[in-house]
Amino acid sequence: MLCDICKEKEATVHLTQMVEGKTKKIDLCESCSKAKGVDDPTGFSLADLLLGLGASQEMEELGSATGKCPKCGFSQTDFKKTGRLGCPDCYDHFSEGVESLLKSMHKGTRHVGKAPAVWQQTKVYVDRLHSLQSKLDKAVAKEDYEKAAQLRDEISQVKLEYSEITIS
Repeated sequence: MLCDICKEKEATVHLTQMVEGKTKKIDLCESCSKAKGVDDPTGFSLADLLLGLGASQEMEELGSATGKCPKCGFSQTDFKKTGRLGCPDCYDHFSEGVESLLKSMHKGTRHVGKAPAVWQQTKVYVDRLHSLQSKLDKAVAKEDYEKAAQLRDEISQVKLEYSEITIS
């Protein structure tokens, strides 16, 4: 099993934390565990390890500049200890640090959730049609009728392909 941080060396330190009935695990190689202070239980934050490299350091830099949340009084230190923010306003107050953390932890900063495959196909289809229609409108506005005709034909083709998919 590889280290969750460096993804190169074999993990020899295995940490498990129970939070509200949910188990969170992290596997570290010896050098990463020493770098994070895991050999000294008071010298590391499991929230930092679970959030990713330098997460609490980014929030610490941000927290020193922005202080506490004006609504709930939650601070960067509180975030570092718990791995959670205090209220919805914390997301706005600590927006710069939170956004960089989300980018490092996830594929993006916008939650898209799970959806049935048919719904996803429909969304892709609708997004493509909207994009093509927007391009068509711009071409007509510029009086580029050749481009508009190509886009009109492409829209017709996309509609035909989608209707064939939904029928089968």
